[in-house]
Amino acid sequence: MTFTLGRAAPTISVSDVDRALAFYVGVLGLQETFRNGQPTSFVIVERGATELHLALEPGHRGGEQNVAHLMVEGPDALHEHLVAHGVPIVGELRDADYGMRTFVMADPDGNRIDVGADL
Repeated sequence: MTFTLGRAAPTISVSDVDRALAFYVGVLGLQETFRNGQPTSFVIVERGATELHLALEPGHRGGEQNVAHLMVEGPDALHEHLVAHGVPIVGELRDADYGMRTFVMADPDGNRIDVGADL
């Protein structure tokens, strides 16, 4: 079987769309590109090749699993930026034995997002 996969866009459950946008747009610098529902129950945010779908799920709280992995340039600068904005870092910045500089952050709902760059 031969086929090509394109860009993937994970859906992240959020309990409050406005609070999530304050984080993903206001802190991470993604841009809102689509909004659906009245009241809003689904939003797409993008930056560069990254696209995340934020879906309203009242009462949602993140679990122990990472819900997304962001490949970045400059993980140290992003880590510093997040710490300065009070974002919870749930996996410290480190050089992993699998060849990546990585850390894990949590959004306002506790959704864990792994961040990394190839060493």
